[in-house]
Amino acid sequence: MRVLIQRVSQASVAVNDMKISAIGPGFLILLGIGHDDGLEDIEWLCKKIAALRIFSDDAGLMNRSVQDIGGEFLVVSQFTLHASTKKGNRPSFIRAARPETAIPLYESFVQILARESGRPVRTGEFGADMKVALVNDGPVTIWIDSRVKE
Repeated sequence: MRVLIQRVSQASVAVNDMKISAIGPGFLILLGIGHDDGLEDIEWLCKKIAALRIFSDDAGLMNRSVQDIGGEFLVVSQFTLHASTKKGNRPSFIRAARPETAIPLYESFVQILARESGRPVRTGEFGADMKVALVNDGPVTIWIDSRVKE
């Protein structure tokens, strides 16, 4: 399971030109679910994300979490995080989970992140053509893969 986390001052998701979710300060999380991912990956990632301290404290150091700043989360499914570009110029998505596997894991991720963080978790619409708008704060962007726990 892969996440790309962006520290944002605001972010939103629209489907068919209608805004369906929006947050103020917090994390925009792009979530890529692989065909071999499971609950263990979700638990590990959600604990890591909930404790991640990448907001500035009074001294300007990245020392505050989403909870510390009263922030929110916006989780958007993004199977393209599992793209392979080894051969040719057209990416392969063979490592991405099929919807029948990915949807329940996506829903579990959202629930577990809310439980671990105690903060609101907004979502995109799984499988939809979404327009994601964000103001990356910093910019700060963090990549985490549950298969690389070093």
